[in-house]
Amino acid sequence: MDPAPPQGPARKAGRPDFIEVQSSEEFAELRRAHRSFAFPLTIVFVSWYLLYVLLSSYAGDLMGKQVVGNVNVALVFGLLQFLSTFAIAWWYARHANAKLDPRASAIKARLESES
Repeated sequence: MDPAPPQGPARKAGRPDFIEVQSSEEFAELRRAHRSFAFPLTIVFVSWYLLYVLLSSYAGDLMGKQVVGNVNVALVFGLLQFLSTFAIAWWYARHANAKLDPRASAIKARLESES
């Protein structure tokens, strides 16, 4: 078993106590804000991707239907995969800028002021 990290004056000057920061409520809120956005969105995206793969593998008639000219359902779904990837990246960037970055900056500022 590892000994407890040094506290107070025994701790090296200028180095934050990362264990203490990680166990703080402020950090837990940051982690919760990230996970509550990232995990559900990841599940939705992976499900959407698997639907595309399964339809391509097992529903050839559906995926081969012409939509316009030589454009079929499979091509439309494939392009929607790219579109959804960019949309998710944009959405995450907005979420991070609004919810995650301010909290992370506050934690960083607190750590820098303590050292």
